[in-house]
Amino acid sequence: MKISLVVPCYNEELTIEKFYQTATPVLSGMGIDYEIIFVNDGSTDNSRNILTTLSQKDERVKVVNFSRNFGQQAAIFCGFKYSTGDCVAELDCDLQDPVELIPEMYSKFLQGYDVVHGRRKKRRGESLFKRATASAYYKFLSRISWAKMPRDTGDFKLLSRRVVDVICNLPEHEKYLRGLESWVGFKQTFVDFDRHERVAGKTHYSLKKMAKLATAGIVSNSNYPLTLSLKFGVILAALSVFAFIALIVLSIVKVPFEGFLWLVPTVCLLFSGSYIFNGISNLYLANVNNETKNRPEYIVEDTFNV
Repeated sequence: MKISLVVPCYNEELTIEKFYQTATPVLSGMGIDYEIIFVNDGSTDNSRNILTTLSQKDERVKVVNFSRNFGQQAAIFCGFKYSTGDCVAELDCDLQDPVELIPEMYSKFLQGYDVVHGRRKKRRGESLFKRATASAYYKFLSRISWAKMPRDTGDFKLLSRRVVDVICNLPEHEKYLRGLESWVGFKQTFVDFDRHERVAGKTHYSLKKMAKLATAGIVSNSNYPLTLSLKFGVILAALSVFAFIALIVLSIVKVPFEGFLWLVPTVCLLFSGSYIFNGISNLYLANVNNETKNRPEYIVEDTFNV
């Protein structure tokens, strides 16, 4: 048996060696073959040199360098493509996801589970804003998505070889892995853990990147936003009917009013609704546009020990 660790890295010069020093004793103690695949996602610090040195010292360390920054999801997917293990674990380099939990996740895999989710009980080192927005987002996504993604899970998972192969063979380009890993089905379970603070450095997941990931999660896993325009139109039509009835009643009872005043908010509401739902439709059109371009999810500059 063999296990592969897929570890995306972006400007993680302060955490790479600590991750390696923490992970190797854990993996060695499992009594099976292993490989650690670091995917350097276009880092601009010293991450590349550190990874090269590690790969020269340990042939089980595989390094894939991107030509530029393509994002965490692309890095994880690339790691899947290069992995050779019977099961594949994905986790961050900052040790917020405890490597010590991998043997327990591997035990679940031996019991016949194809997807083992790491489920967070506590999220240390994260701001109240991030915890609140993440909780609200995943509740919303769970309600509208056809893939019922489990709550309080992220990119810390262990997957069987057949699940990894299924995901790698999917034709779509804008892959939202958290959704796909639930969508594929098979036998799934959980391992609970407390998420640690980063061992060093600071997060590189900006608000812009989180918003992009959140958008990908909705567009890739639900058509719900496309139904909003119909619902909005029905509600607006009903309100318009009530408004006409009210105006007729006021006219009958001879209550004076300036008829043009209600036109201003009505017209503004119509235009705002038009812009909002045109924007939602454009998100899907942009996704279709990206798919039809048929560009690769990432470009590999070079590799080591692969």
